[in-house]
Amino acid sequence: MEQEQRNITIVDESGNEQLCEIIHTFDSEEFGKSYVLYSLVGAEEDDEGQIEIFASSFVPSENGEDGELEPIETEAEWDLIEDVLNALEDEFGDEDEE
Repeated sequence: MEQEQRNITIVDESGNEQLCEIIHTFDSEEFGKSYVLYSLVGAEEDDEGQIEIFASSFVPSENGEDGELEPIETEAEWDLIEDVLNALEDEFGDEDEE
C-alpha cells in the first residue's frame, strides 16, 4: 500500500518557510482537536538514526482545506502525542523486521 507523501509548509520563529513532510495525522475526541506529526523535508538523522519529529494541533477549516496549525499547550496533549508516536514506532519497527 503506497502512502501519498503529503507536505506542509510551516513558518518558523524567524519567519523562514520550511517544507515539512506529514508523518501522521489523528483526531482526539478528548481534546476536540486534530493533530499532525511532521518532520522537516531533508532533515538529517541524529547519531541514533532518529529524525526530529514536530507536532501541532490544528482545526480543519470548514471547506476541508488545511487548517491553522496551533502550538500544543498542555502536558496532557503532549502525553497523548507521545503515546501515538510510540504506537507508530512499534508499527514501523515491525515492518522493518519482516
